[in-house]
Amino acid sequence: MNQHWLQPPEWSWNHLSKEEPTHVHHWVQQLNEIEKYPDLILYGAPISRSSISVSGASLYPGEFRRMWKGFATYNLDEDIDLAPLQVADAGDVVMHTTDILLSHQRIQETSAYLVKHYPNTLTCMIGGDHSTTACAVRGIKEVVPQESIGILQLDTHLDVRDPEELGPANGTPIRQLIDGSTIQGKDVINIGLHGYYNAKPLIDYAKKHSIQMVTLKQARKQGLICTIQESLQHLSAKVDRIYVTVDMDVLDISNAPGVPASTPGGMTAIELFDILLEIGQHPDVRHIDFVCLDPSKDSAVAETVKTGVYAWMQFMTGCMLKTRKTST
Repeated sequence: MNQHWLQPPEWSWNHLSKEEPTHVHHWVQQLNEIEKYPDLILYGAPISRSSISVSGASLYPGEFRRMWKGFATYNLDEDIDLAPLQVADAGDVVMHTTDILLSHQRIQETSAYLVKHYPNTLTCMIGGDHSTTACAVRGIKEVVPQESIGILQLDTHLDVRDPEELGPANGTPIRQLIDGSTIQGKDVINIGLHGYYNAKPLIDYAKKHSIQMVTLKQARKQGLICTIQESLQHLSAKVDRIYVTVDMDVLDISNAPGVPASTPGGMTAIELFDILLEIGQHPDVRHIDFVCLDPSKDSAVAETVKTGVYAWMQFMTGCMLKTRKTST
């Protein structure tokens, strides 16, 4: 827990202005430049060798940062400026060139390090493929072994495929955590499942371990915001902290061409944005990740990367709204 594998980000922006920042690239500071504890720490986990399908998701942390220049800190819809929040970029976890298990261990150790040294700070991991989630949650559990962790998963897939067959791949993180007793299946809620993308043996595993499966059809019928609110309330009553994992393949393929496993029938970008605004406001959400976005599959206008940054900004707006509520 005293070890981390963080290196400066591949891409970062200079802080040229001493005025109040107006854009994200001047707002986010390097972690070593902030004297007090930040409100949120970002870190990248640039690995995609553990992806079942061919993926360049390891490129996303860098492209995520490059896109910051196109985003202001002011959210017109909510009439709120995010600039007062302290957001720190801790850089990226150094990946081994060929050793996937060693890379995963480094993500776990780095996650543990950040949670130990910044216990009251939100953490946000930018993947990387979905295998990184299991590493991060195990790292958190190392630091707070007495606490229970709930998972709110936004995903088209259950991600409970057998690591004995596939290794610790991106289709296995939830099963890794359940089989390893890091979390309990009953403390996992997956919202976004739909269609023909989860084989029956995976559904059987989920039912056996009491994973709460909320199909996108069910969530839309009830109302996505209401579904999210009830899910967060349910987890909050049972666990000590909530980890949110956003697999960008939850988006419809027309909204996310830069996601290797995106499918027809998924969420719209607006639906995801509304959900994340709600999630950011909940006090028990302590950790979040965004995974499985491959910039190399985007078009020249980088629509999926832009959607990914917008999604993160919506979560940050939720965090700012939460700050407002607690200060009044």
